[in-house]
Amino acid sequence: MTEAYRHQKYPENMQATIDPDAFETVLDLFDEKVKQFANQPAFTCMGKTLTYKDLDRLSANFAAYLQNETDLKPGDRIALQLPNILQFPVAAWGALRAGLVVVNTNPLYTERELEHQMNDSGAKAMVVYAGMAAQALKVQPKTPVEKIIVTEIADLHPPLKRALVNTVVKRVKKMVPDYDASKTFSFREALRLGENFSYRPVKSGHNDPIVLQYTGGTTGVAKGAMLTNRNLIANMLQCYEYFKLALRDGQETLITPLPLYHIYAFTVHCMVLMYTGNQSVLIPNPRDIKGFVKELGKHKFTGFVGLNTLFVALCNNEEFKKLDFSALKLTISGGMALTHAAADNWKAVTGCLINEGYGMTESSPVISFNPPGYAQLGTIGLPAASTEIKIMSEDGKSLPMGEAGELCVRGPQVMKGYWNRPQDTAKTIDEDGWLKTGDIAVMQEDGYLKIVDRKKDMIVVSGFNVYPNEIEDVLVSHPKVVECAVVGVPSEKTGEAAKAFIVTNAEVTDEELVAFCREHLTAYKVPRLFERRDELPKTNVGKVLRRELRTETA
Repeated sequence: MTEAYRHQKYPENMQATIDPDAFETVLDLFDEKVKQFANQPAFTCMGKTLTYKDLDRLSANFAAYLQNETDLKPGDRIALQLPNILQFPVAAWGALRAGLVVVNTNPLYTERELEHQMNDSGAKAMVVYAGMAAQALKVQPKTPVEKIIVTEIADLHPPLKRALVNTVVKRVKKMVPDYDASKTFSFREALRLGENFSYRPVKSGHNDPIVLQYTGGTTGVAKGAMLTNRNLIANMLQCYEYFKLALRDGQETLITPLPLYHIYAFTVHCMVLMYTGNQSVLIPNPRDIKGFVKELGKHKFTGFVGLNTLFVALCNNEEFKKLDFSALKLTISGGMALTHAAADNWKAVTGCLINEGYGMTESSPVISFNPPGYAQLGTIGLPAASTEIKIMSEDGKSLPMGEAGELCVRGPQVMKGYWNRPQDTAKTIDEDGWLKTGDIAVMQEDGYLKIVDRKKDMIVVSGFNVYPNEIEDVLVSHPKVVECAVVGVPSEKTGEAAKAFIVTNAEVTDEELVAFCREHLTAYKVPRLFERRDELPKTNVGKVLRRELRTETA
């Protein structure tokens, strides 16, 4: 820890440091854990469960196919464009076992976004869900992609269910646009061919990148964060130090609505839960709240991984409120700020507190987390083990406790850099290894961190700094406000003014909202401009896009 921040006091059964060299590679981890937890359930989706033994066998078959039936070589990149289905962990671990670098790819990408990521990463192959195959084929001629492997949603289910589900999805729900199958290869056939060969273990280096995780692209062009064996192992162990306070090895079932191609879910479900031999229940389409709740009713789940907008949507669903939450003991929040209203509602409905954490794609991702049993609502918890923190002023000086400045991080989970972008890397990570997060934070005297807001989202009203998160937290505590987002807009009188975009569940006047805000906020922070929306623009994981709202008001 840096000298200024040795004040964090970890619970007695948490370690302040971890050994990022405990495993040489993630494959060493994989080989050990699939044997240790062979008969334990690993991933469940739509009623089908893969044990760790199944995951070992199927991923070895896919790796053997890649090694013997394609021209791919260790170090080549392979893009995975899959929703939360069983094929994701099989393809991901199979690719890693074949020595390839996994490029996690959002299935909701537009053609332009997909073309950029394939060209930027230099991916030579793609594994795509059938619903994205037509788009992949359209983009392919403009990219280095040589092979497209296609899977249908129920490909790893028993024959009768597979045929029924795949037919309904394609013919009835019309979710699979027509594509030229002769120009693609079947994932099921790849697994079948792989059975004919022996998988040959491939050893990558401890500091070699094995995953290219693309940032959301909310600022400029999306960049690929190079995450190494050491990065992912370190963050897995850092997360474990928190999670072990609530979860037992080989005995837990966690709900997985957030996409595995996102680093938040990838690290929790593909790394930490493998390390502990626990089960992930994959939710292919969490936006279908009705179907999501129906699936939840089938499981005695002990953990839930989500984010603010999802907690709000579920707690507004009457059927969700009727579920049995007696086994639920850990709810994890990340990806966006957790509001007090969402946390309070979740606790009232489920009886479970939400433990909020914080991280970035560039840090694999977890930087801090609220330890179970020691959570402080409104904070992002304590820095992860073996993680150094400092708060920096605009002129680059380290600030004392209690003062707001840019949060900077140094630790074994910080990425190697951006793929083929040394200049962007240098802007983000300084010569001493400090990652600049772009978030404004305060460290309390007890070591807990509090995020004030994004540096670029700060609003300056008559010379005063105003942080949208604070206003949003107040507004969503109003009983008639479901969601909101606050941005700065030009003002002749004050330079900038706060404008709130709101989603409501009943009619509410601007005057009511202003009066309500005045009870909780200093006068210059109170928004006077309100705009009603049916919904707010969000990223694929449900994070509200303030940037898009700012663009609309420019």
